[in-house]
Amino acid sequence: MNLNRRRFLGLTGLTVAGGATAVALGSGFSWGGALDNGEPGTLVRSGIPLPPPFQVPLPIPPVLRPVRSDASADYYEIPQQVSTLEILPGVKTEAWTYGGTFPGPTLVSRSGRRMVVKHRNELPRPVVVHLHGGHTPSASDGYPGDTILPLNAPPAHEMMLMPGTPTVGTRDYTYPSNQRAATLWYHDHSMGFTGPMVWLGLAGFHLVHDDEEDSLPLPKGDRDLPLMITDRAFTADGRLDYPALAPNLSVPGVTSGYLNGVLGDVVLVNGAPWPVLDVKRLRYRLRLLNASNCRRYRLQLDPPPPGGNGFVQVGGDGGLLAAPLAHDAIEMASAERFDVVVDFSRYPPGTRVRLLNTFGTGRTVEVMRFDVAADARAPVDDATVPPKLSTIVPLDPGKATVTREFLFQSHSDRSGWTINGQPYEPGHPLATPRLGDTEIWRFVSDVHHPIHLHLDQFQVLARNGGKPGPYDQGWKDTVDVRAAESAEIAVRFNDYAGRYVFHCHNLEHEDMAMMADFTTS
Repeated sequence: MNLNRRRFLGLTGLTVAGGATAVALGSGFSWGGALDNGEPGTLVRSGIPLPPPFQVPLPIPPVLRPVRSDASADYYEIPQQVSTLEILPGVKTEAWTYGGTFPGPTLVSRSGRRMVVKHRNELPRPVVVHLHGGHTPSASDGYPGDTILPLNAPPAHEMMLMPGTPTVGTRDYTYPSNQRAATLWYHDHSMGFTGPMVWLGLAGFHLVHDDEEDSLPLPKGDRDLPLMITDRAFTADGRLDYPALAPNLSVPGVTSGYLNGVLGDVVLVNGAPWPVLDVKRLRYRLRLLNASNCRRYRLQLDPPPPGGNGFVQVGGDGGLLAAPLAHDAIEMASAERFDVVVDFSRYPPGTRVRLLNTFGTGRTVEVMRFDVAADARAPVDDATVPPKLSTIVPLDPGKATVTREFLFQSHSDRSGWTINGQPYEPGHPLATPRLGDTEIWRFVSDVHHPIHLHLDQFQVLARNGGKPGPYDQGWKDTVDVRAAESAEIAVRFNDYAGRYVFHCHNLEHEDMAMMADFTTS
């Protein structure tokens, strides 16, 4: 079944205007889009006056508690529901949420401790949940056809024909948590509709802890901060403004002006616009997540601390690095995570430190602000960054059983995106790796593509035949492949046989068929 663009739109099942939804229809056409400082995508400008920056306190997503536990697992329940939120101060905005909040509640698991999460779909269209970065059995990975059909709406007939295992109303996702401590996240993974679903609010943190990480003297407690960075746009009446792929999604085939991605002009951190946080003159751990549909960020501190190197990276997508890395700036593509430590004691008392996005323009240059305490003497810091963090055993490319190459590029008629010249065909794998084998996968891009692999983390071996980049260290699950670039990774899939996917994590590229199956055995 070749899911071309016309087929994708037919599978969405509901119209944007017809359900209880906060999607507002955009307009305009451009292949390349109106770029924001060279970033891929088309910029959607808000129709409502935007608040000044640094007026809203930084919210911290609540940690979800289990509804019950037994000797083998902890059990959680999350309703997916339409909620009215105050994202912009004084403005009511309808969102699609996990448990009534954006971001959704944070799930916290222990390495080796099984977690079972029941999702209940109270939204007006099918949903799928993917634990991004999770080492997860196929049935719980969030394959695009494994839908949860709505409790209160009839299933779309074409959706029932897709490969996969749909359920009605609820679905249990089982996460064995057999992986290292890491900053993961969960989000919608609906076939052809991930972009609008995430834009509307379906994303949340999932943190894995283990004994190794706990033993390190890194900042903990209220100085260990998950920061989900997103961009959005708002209509004049406060709705989330996402440009539909067609004026009415029940009538497919209208050419999209947003094929290369959707950019917003409002930067949110943990769902708040340009927030501010009071910090002590101590070290803080910032778990940075780029949850934007397609926007890339280059984050840096303004002013930089004396001596530079404002960020000390301690972890990435797949957990701790072997040793800390110092950066003046962090470049993040969609879905990437960077765990960094910032030492605010290096700043004079009372300094206001902005977190900037130097890839942005206008209002998207600013992200948030840290207001350093005015105490003349810094308190005693019980946290530090040790010179050794973890042991990472390199995957030996000399033992690879196969090298595979995947070309990520636009369709020949520019109607969508392809891998190796093919739009997504569910049920037709482009690779069939054997569990336990090391493989080399080479990704080649036409334009920017952040490429995400399900099931297992990987190690970046090279870019354009040379060394990996400055942000490629440690275990990764998403690699930012820049325009006209190749990236080589080494990967070894373990434990779980079944059907998985890999895809571009520019969500509009993903929705427009830049995805492929692979099957492990």
